[in-house]
Amino acid sequence: MAQKPRKKERQPTVGSATAEGSSAERELIVVMKRDVGLRARREGVASATGADVSPLADLLASEHVTLERLFSVSEERLQARTASLMAETGAEVPDLSVYYRLKAPDERQEDLAEQLRQLDAVEAAYVTPPAEPAQLALNEMAPIVEEPPIATPDFTNRQDYLGPAPTGIDSQYAATVPGGRGAGVNIIDIEWGWNFTHEDLVENQGGVISGTNSAANNHGTAVIGEFSGDTNALGITGISPDAHVRAVSLVTHNTADAIRMAADQLAAGDIILLEVHRAGPQFTAGDWSRFGYIAIEWWPHDFDAIRYAVSKGIIVVEAAGNGGQDLDDPVYDANPGPPLGPFPSTWRNPFNTANPGSGAVLVGAGMPPAGTHGRNAQPDWGDVYADRGRCFFSNYGARIDAQGWGWEVTTTGYGDLQGGDDRNQWYTDQFSGTSSASPIVVGALASVQGVLRARGKPPLTPAQARAKLRASGSSQQDGPTFTFAPNMAGTGYAQNHPARPKSQRIGNRPNLRQLIPAVVTHEVGSYRVLMISGYAGAGGNQVGFVYFYEPSGKYIGYAGIIKDGAPLPDNVQWPNGVLNIYFREAELVAMLDTLRNERPVFVRYHSTLKWGSVGTDREPVGEEEEPAVA
Repeated sequence: MAQKPRKKERQPTVGSATAEGSSAERELIVVMKRDVGLRARREGVASATGADVSPLADLLASEHVTLERLFSVSEERLQARTASLMAETGAEVPDLSVYYRLKAPDERQEDLAEQLRQLDAVEAAYVTPPAEPAQLALNEMAPIVEEPPIATPDFTNRQDYLGPAPTGIDSQYAATVPGGRGAGVNIIDIEWGWNFTHEDLVENQGGVISGTNSAANNHGTAVIGEFSGDTNALGITGISPDAHVRAVSLVTHNTADAIRMAADQLAAGDIILLEVHRAGPQFTAGDWSRFGYIAIEWWPHDFDAIRYAVSKGIIVVEAAGNGGQDLDDPVYDANPGPPLGPFPSTWRNPFNTANPGSGAVLVGAGMPPAGTHGRNAQPDWGDVYADRGRCFFSNYGARIDAQGWGWEVTTTGYGDLQGGDDRNQWYTDQFSGTSSASPIVVGALASVQGVLRARGKPPLTPAQARAKLRASGSSQQDGPTFTFAPNMAGTGYAQNHPARPKSQRIGNRPNLRQLIPAVVTHEVGSYRVLMISGYAGAGGNQVGFVYFYEPSGKYIGYAGIIKDGAPLPDNVQWPNGVLNIYFREAELVAMLDTLRNERPVFVRYHSTLKWGSVGTDREPVGEEEEPAVA
């Protein structure tokens, strides 16, 4: 018998000051001028360029505070990595060595920031709000008290986001394509806590590679379940379950250093997920709804850390935030005053697409279809479902690249779908927010990267990933008006929420059938012919093979030669990417002529239509031929 979640004890009318797992600590960030060459050590501060830093040293001593490097490697190493990346890529790479953090009690940070701004060696000093999971008072589901059955049921029929477009992203199709489950791709999630002992997170998990894992781990467990849930007969299935997943914890590390750490563990084509947002200039203290929260790239240190990762070819997927904000609002163009700023004079609003961007994939939250899990509206908030319309809380604007499901996501954790005493058996079907949307995009990109790796092709660059997400997918729709279920007095939201036209951009929902290149293409570097008599293949009708190899020597597959008049077997691409395509005996001469006399020659296979070919690209008529004689 299906279990029913225990009714929540309260509606979301009061928000906690601290989100699950987060520390709710502000940070005083100090940006030094580059020519100062500051070096912060245990014994104090000094200059590598001979600049006078005694006023800074005097301030630190008089206030009994400590200046630390924001990034947990030395300035020299950071500069060396920057120089190496610039030489390798030819692109501008941010200098992370200029960022520091002043350790001081919260009540003194704003005054100290003002004093620091008076020093000639200081470029900027600003106080960042606490980093929090990309949720508001959304994910407060109570676990079911009753113990689960002996064997966890299969919940994949509740994961509509896995299904065909436009409702889902069609990861079920991707799973049939070699590499489409994300094999060979590495993902690092950055937030606070995860349950890596969950029964559905056993395979391909690398655990927390740096920092302390928070015991408040429902959020992170739900996030990684969406793309990494094991392929088995129980619970849920992830979008890219063959990808290798690890985590860096913000319990220990600041956001920028966590990004840098993750980037240094990954290679080009891998993925970082940022499940975090902060209170921006529109936030009002005490507003439990988190109205005004925005993506962290707006802050200079996080922006530069993201750019560092992107410069290495790593795709950074970033939650747009749950602040209900129009990111095109001119308020975000203004360099903020204290305590949020001011930022360095060179800072430009990264939400404004006319300015240099971070290069991250920014993800908004879209609604599921009406009728999802038997509901036409979100029960606690009243948001009326309209497939791919903007969830009321999702930030929006030209900067947003793509959307994922922002309500009703079935995944691991929380226990409102299956609960009991053992958290390793907890599941939810109400995970929400840009928190639930971003992992869907991560899974889609991991699937694409896995397919490309299986085909021996270069992975998508960060710029290519953003461009493909914007140019494909199931288009955003309008969202209707609705009346909030809780009392929204004291928040930034009107009780009767207006319509949300699709012009409030959250982007398209990914469609893997469109994102995955349908045609597999291999250049032939060499080939080998084997004609065989009495072979039992293809019902005794196969008379030979032509084996293909790439210029590197990598095996592509073979063309099977079938007797004229006999039925052709189905072409196939095996899970390891190897191709078997079939031709009739009469076509062998033309094939061999092409292989001997043309360059380049390509073997192609259409993963959907299942056709195969051996041939050239387009070339001029009559190339290398004698002129015709009248």
